[in-house]
Amino acid sequence: MQNLPKKVRSKKLSTRVDLTAMVSVSFLLIIFFMVVGELSKPKVMEFGRPDCIDEDYHRVCNMPDERRIMTLLLDDKNRIITYTGLLFVPIDGPKEIEYGKSGIRKELLERNKKVLEYSAALGKPGRGLTAVIKPSKKSNYGNLVDILDEMKIIGINSYAIVNDFTPEETKLLASK
Repeated sequence: MQNLPKKVRSKKLSTRVDLTAMVSVSFLLIIFFMVVGELSKPKVMEFGRPDCIDEDYHRVCNMPDERRIMTLLLDDKNRIITYTGLLFVPIDGPKEIEYGKSGIRKELLERNKKVLEYSAALGKPGRGLTAVIKPSKKSNYGNLVDILDEMKIIGINSYAIVNDFTPEETKLLASK
């Protein structure tokens, strides 16, 4: 017999698919969507609310503790006018104070010390001064930064920057 060439058969490839890469990609996608889902949730900041009993809420809780409030009116020419309490019944009347260690810092330290003693006597220790900073349109940005630096130096954590003046405060700024 004759040597016939052997029939060449094609090599059968394995039909098995390696899914290792697919598993890795799917785990990465799962982790990605878990992180995105967690980061997209709205973050809520706790807002300090007064400790009130429900029966006294409208009578007591809506009233500010004016002994803890000090208002700082910032005006042009590096002027600061401060008063403690409410302007129509102030605890410490309006007075003009200078910037610096012997001026506003000294005043804030003394007032904060009084407020801390007052809060401790009420059984709520650690509740210090609340500063309301009101820069006028004539004040400059540097003055606001200086006041914020003083808040940080003294350790007053409760302050607000407000830009609306009452008519009485506007008259007070115009008169001094």
